[in-house]
Amino acid sequence: MHVELPEKRYYSIGEVAEAFDVNTSLIRYWEKEFDVLQPKKNAKGNRKFTPEDIKNLELIYHLVKERGFTLEGAKIHLKENKKKTFSNFEIIRKLESVKAELLKIKDQL
Repeated sequence: MHVELPEKRYYSIGEVAEAFDVNTSLIRYWEKEFDVLQPKKNAKGNRKFTPEDIKNLELIYHLVKERGFTLEGAKIHLKENKKKTFSNFEIIRKLESVKAELLKIKDQL
C-alpha cells in the first residue's frame, strides 16, 4: 500500500485515516496499542500526525494488515527488530514505487 499525502508538517486524523483507507477509530486504537505512535495534540485535543508518525503507521499497517501479524506479534516484532524491519520496509516501498513507474511506462509504449 502506498500512502498519498501532500507534503505538510502535520496531518489531521481524518487525512491519515482516509490515506490508509481505515476508520479514525482504528488509528486511535493503534495509538493506544503502539508506543511508537505519539501524535501531538493541539489545545482542543485534536491529534496532529507528523511525517514520522505516518512512517510508523505505514509500518504498523504493513505488519498488521498486509503481513497478517497480530497486534501482539507486531509489537514484539517492532521492539526486537525496529531498525531492521524499518529498513526492509523502506526498501520494499522503494521497489514497489519503481515497479509502478515501470508499469506506467510499459502501458504508455
